[in-house]
Amino acid sequence: MKTRPLGKTGLQVSELGLGGLFVSSYGSGYDQARDAIHRALELGVNYIDTAPGYANSEEVLGKALEGESTHYVISTKLGGRPQPFNPQDRDGLMKSVEESLRLLKRDTIDILMIHEPDRPGQYNWWKDPMQFEGAVMDVLDDLKRQGVIRFIGLGGTTAYEMAHVINTGRFDIVLTAFNYSLLWREALREVLPAAKRLGMGIVIGSPLQQGALARRYDQEVRHGARWLSSPRRAQYIALYDLLDELHMPIAEAGLRFIISNPDISCTLMGARSRAEVEQNTAAVEKGPLPSDVMKRLDEIAAMVPFRPFEEPFGLPFGREYWGPGIA
Repeated sequence: MKTRPLGKTGLQVSELGLGGLFVSSYGSGYDQARDAIHRALELGVNYIDTAPGYANSEEVLGKALEGESTHYVISTKLGGRPQPFNPQDRDGLMKSVEESLRLLKRDTIDILMIHEPDRPGQYNWWKDPMQFEGAVMDVLDDLKRQGVIRFIGLGGTTAYEMAHVINTGRFDIVLTAFNYSLLWREALREVLPAAKRLGMGIVIGSPLQQGALARRYDQEVRHGARWLSSPRRAQYIALYDLLDELHMPIAEAGLRFIISNPDISCTLMGARSRAEVEQNTAAVEKGPLPSDVMKRLDEIAAMVPFRPFEEPFGLPFGREYWGPGIA
C-alpha cells in the first residue's frame, strides 16, 4: 500500500484508510469487525477513523487493536457525547476525550476532529459563528499543548460552509464526506482548494456515497427509482455505459478516481468484512485511473454539476422512498 503525506503534519498515511462506522454494531458483529481491522493492517492500511457517533466503533477498535505492534494513525472526534450533548460545555468535551482514550485503550490520540462543525442545526459549536470561536477550540488547543492529541481536524459534509471554517487556519486536517466522488464534485469548488492552500491533510469520506456507488443498480436506474431526477438518471446511465466499456467494477472506479487526485492524502473505505477490505485494497493497488478515463469521468460528472434540489442526501437505492416529508 502506497503512502502519502498528511498535509504538513509530517505523518505518512496509506492511500486507503479504514472508516470506523461499520466496524461497529452497525456491521455484523465483533469477530467480523476484528478480522476486517486486522486484515486492513496486514495489507498496509495505517489510517483508521472513528467517532463517538459511530455506535460502539471506538470500543471495537480499542479491543481489536489492543497490543497491536503495527504502526497506525487513529482519528476520532468530538460531538454527540455525553448526552445530553452541550457543545459549549468544556467539562463535557473533556469527558468525551477521556472516554475516547479509555475505549480506544490509548494514552494519546493522533488526530481529534470536530464532528460536523459546518452544520449549526446539528451541533451548535460556535459562540461566534462568524469567527468560529467556542469552548471546543479552547479544549483542542489545551489538549494539543499537553500532548494528549497530536493534531486537530474537521470532519463534515457541507460543500461550502466547511471552507469558512478551514480558512481560520487553525486546523491540520479536513475530512470531507459525500462531496467528492465519481458523480459528486462540489468539494472541488471551495473545500479542497482552501485546504490545499493552507497545506492541510485532506481525507475523503464516503467515496462510494455510502453505497450509491458501491454496486450497480441497473434496474432501478433504467426503469425505476421515481425519486431519481432525470439529469441524475442520465448521468448514472452514462457512467454505467462507460464502466461496461472498461469492464471495470463501479467500486474500483470510485476508489481509483479518488487516488488519481494527488492532493488527496487518504480516502476511507467503509468495509465491514475481511472480504470487503481485500476488494478495496486490491482496487487501490491498481493505481490511479488513466488520463483518458479521467477525462470521460469529468464529462459525466459535469452533466449534473450541483445536487438537484429534491435529491435525497443518501440515495435510497434498494429501499422504498416516497419523497421528502412523506411518511
